[in-house]
Amino acid sequence: MKSVFIAKATLLSLLLSGYALADDDCSDPVSDWQPRETLRQQLERQYGWSVQRIKVDDGCYELKGLDRKGNAIEASYSPASLRLHTLEIHFRDDGDAGDYLGSPLTE
Repeated sequence: MKSVFIAKATLLSLLLSGYALADDDCSDPVSDWQPRETLRQQLERQYGWSVQRIKVDDGCYELKGLDRKGNAIEASYSPASLRLHTLEIHFRDDGDAGDYLGSPLTE
């Protein structure tokens, strides 16, 4: 009896976690998407990033690159509005998060 309860609880938690992960997807209609090159130019001009790759994953533009100090960046953007969806910065040993605090990226 106890194992049935554990199995049901495990199944329920998996279903709920899958539902939460589904919210990470972008849902812009493809007809509204802006070109990837527009996003690349905007980030290079506005923030000095060096964009190495932009691909589509889960309906979002996902990019990898480097910021102006050489820190590795992984970010996802809404393809229609080009608004930041998620951002990961992998700081080098001498990296400093102070560059991002109070910037338009974190507001």
